[in-house]
Amino acid sequence: MMPVLDDAALWALLREDAPYGDLTTRALGLDGTPARLTAAARGPMTLCGAEEAARLLSLLGASVRVQAASGNALEAGAPILAADGPAETLLLGWKVSQTLMEWASGIATRARAIVDAAHAARPDAVVACTRKAVPGTRALSAKAVLAGGASLHRTGLSDTVLLFPEHRAVAGGEAALGGQIASLRHACPERTVVVEVKTVDAALTAARHGADMLQLEKFTPDQVADVAARLPPATRPCLAAAGGIGAANAGDYARAGARVLVTSAPYTAPPADVAVTLTRSDG
Repeated sequence: MMPVLDDAALWALLREDAPYGDLTTRALGLDGTPARLTAAARGPMTLCGAEEAARLLSLLGASVRVQAASGNALEAGAPILAADGPAETLLLGWKVSQTLMEWASGIATRARAIVDAAHAARPDAVVACTRKAVPGTRALSAKAVLAGGASLHRTGLSDTVLLFPEHRAVAGGEAALGGQIASLRHACPERTVVVEVKTVDAALTAARHGADMLQLEKFTPDQVADVAARLPPATRPCLAAAGGIGAANAGDYARAGARVLVTSAPYTAPPADVAVTLTRSDG
């Protein structure tokens, strides 16, 4: 996968960690000592961020060989990258590059677990990750969920039509639903009209008004199945379950009739563990 953080963003991360260089390495006089850095998976993981880590080390002057790509499923001990250069270069970029890979790979690994659980129950299920990434991390978060086999629910407010209950509340209540769907169809004829609902009755009403997709917010699997059973298959909107979905219950929602599983769970995953080794080299 291509890197999604440009050089300016990578330099900003380096400046944040070492605004005036590496005091310890400089004080020890190790600046020009030839060294080698290797990174490997400490346990099973879905990798993400190797390209950004490699570019960051390259910006500092290291010679880098990438040995695994974002999206690869790695076993314990699998190599990720190797870099050669002056000790100051490698020690300066060490933790920032490691943290990038660990954090992004944690997201990718959890996304993959949810996707695998959903596909075991329904092969055509789609796991769609929301835009609720940690602020400022959306580009790498999006790359990570894609590396894990999930899709992007929305990249922002500008690219999709999603009618929330809050839109109806501002317009005067649930009675505004039909008119709002009609307005959206007129204004955005090339877009799918997605309507978020919080009750079974609201889901049935939105379907009658012609919603293309029903986003069933915090429904139980039984409630999802109830909606699916009460809508004619020939005219049934696509059903998306949202709220509280993870690997443990993704299969239940997929079996209940949800084609799309909307989740933010990958963004709170613990980082994966990337083992980094630094040694003196012969140059």
